[in-house]
Amino acid sequence: MGSLTFQTLFSQSVFGKWKTIDDRTGIEKAIVEVYTENGMLQARIEKILEVGKEDAVCIKCEGELKDRPIVGMQIMSNFEKNDDGEYRGDRLFDPEHAKTYRGKVWLDPGNTNKLKVRGYLAFFYRTQTWHRVKQE
Repeated sequence: MGSLTFQTLFSQSVFGKWKTIDDRTGIEKAIVEVYTENGMLQARIEKILEVGKEDAVCIKCEGELKDRPIVGMQIMSNFEKNDDGEYRGDRLFDPEHAKTYRGKVWLDPGNTNKLKVRGYLAFFYRTQTWHRVKQE
């Protein structure tokens, strides 16, 4: 019963490993680890899944991230949880296009194995659905 309770609690958390899928092409892109540090949500790319891009570097990035490996790169920083159970922050980074967005992250109310990740640019936004990676 204890492990079942743990699994139920874990499966209802935004924290863990998620498979990102391009919302336009349907291509599996990466495994992202969402974790907590200093009481805030953070995320980094753990593995690139897209064939031929496993060792990609951030070509379009500027400054210290220029030509750095995308694996290990932090893509969400210091997102805070609000009263609605959503996490919001000002740094949702897309290394493929070297763009930073304001973002919002929340569990899909109908399926806690899906994470909604929304990036905002001015009045426009895009939402991706990430899929929980089952822990072995």
